Amino acid sequence: MDSTMKALPPEQVEKPKQKTSTVIKAAVVGTVVEYYDFGMYGYMATMIGAQFFVSHDPAAALLGTFAAFAVAFFLRVPGGIFFGHMGDKYGRKKALSWTILLMVAATVLMGLLPSYATLGVWATILLVLCRCLQGFAAGGELAGANAFVAESAPAKWRATQTSMVNTGTYLGSLIASLVALGINSMFSSDQVMDWAWRVPFILSLPIGIIGVIIRNKMEDTPQFEKLEEKGEIAKLPIKELLSTSKVSLIKIIGLGALITGGYYIASVYAATYLQTVGHFTPQVAFLSTSLALILGVITLPIAGYCADRFGRKPVILTGSAGAVLLGVPMFMMMSGGVVWQAIVAQSTLFICVSIVNGASYVAYAEMLKASVRYSGLALGNNVTNMFLGGTAPFIATLLISMTGNTMAPAGYFVFCALLTLITVFFIKETKGVELQGG
Repeated sequence: MDSTMKALPPEQVEKPKQKTSTVIKAAVVGTVVEYYDFGMYGYMATMIGAQFFVSHDPAAALLGTFAAFAVAFFLRVPGGIFFGHMGDKYGRKKALSWTILLMVAATVLMGLLPSYATLGVWATILLVLCRCLQGFAAGGELAGANAFVAESAPAKWRATQTSMVNTGTYLGSLIASLVALGINSMFSSDQVMDWAWRVPFILSLPIGIIGVIIRNKMEDTPQFEKLEEKGEIAKLPIKELLSTSKVSLIKIIGLGALITGGYYIASVYAATYLQTVGHFTPQVAFLSTSLALILGVITLPIAGYCADRFGRKPVILTGSAGAVLLGVPMFMMMSGGVVWQAIVAQSTLFICVSIVNGASYVAYAEMLKASVRYSGLALGNNVTNMFLGGTAPFIATLLISMTGNTMAPAGYFVFCALLTLITVFFIKETKGVELQGG
């Protein structure tokens, strides 16, 4: 080594940036695990209703199952606040590792619970508690993963790379749907009701272990590390968020209506709708949902690319307007009893949701400064999920029960799309901007 060269002090040595592929892989694998776990409950709703919500009326048992599905979403808000605080104060990596651990633990426990026939009402209570733990964990996952990738991506490709995080949510739901389809195809209905319904929940364990290992190897984002270096970490991120970013938070809540309420109507609830209203077999319902999710996985990065090319607002406007116009006709096709029409209809609704999803989270991240970004993403997304997402299957089932009109869920879907469509006119275009610092 040249004797005239001096080694730089450690604090001045710039660490090499993590590879983009490493960042995306770490973010996506976690969302796959979380949404496999979270979605499986919805896809196995009819089986769970029979095991834990005993009633002579199948509709009442299904309502009980979806009520427990909705309860978990009320825990997403405190979960989002908790993990948002952890992520904004102690690092994105630490928060994201804990979300996987909690979600996997709750899901595996759910698969091991004794049924109502064995434990009575305590079985139902334990199921609801497991769902609550799932909701608490899910409250911090998607927001943190999107914040992590948005802060690591170049401005030119931020929407594309962020949209790939959300493919993890669809891939997780897709895997859950395919596993549910496989279970219903491999075993008789009696076997599924007796014990086979537990298998998908227990499979969460090996998938979760892989996710934890991958996330533990990643480093935190450059922007968070700069906040630490400058001493700009917020003492209480949620307080700073509410005092400095209330308007942005309201916009995030409104924009998220379609990708929360619409998502759960077009995927989780649609699988039940096809069976109860369309009178299709579980195999057809899960096949249709799986195809819709595959198309959603393809659509998301395309929508993200378009958001980088043409702007966030045009993409969100296109998807939400399409959902408003197509909601009712597509539900008519799903209830018509023709297999190919039902599959096309569900996929069309899901593509509209995916178009909006591909541009939304990057827009959220660009509205918020780094010191409250995790908290803002988590709180905004989870408030919408609590009121419109988790309650969607329950409200849709209740609307049909109260009105006797099987088209009632279409109205709910259109309502969610309208909220997003209206909100998009109140946001600024943020294509190409640098993310706000502390």
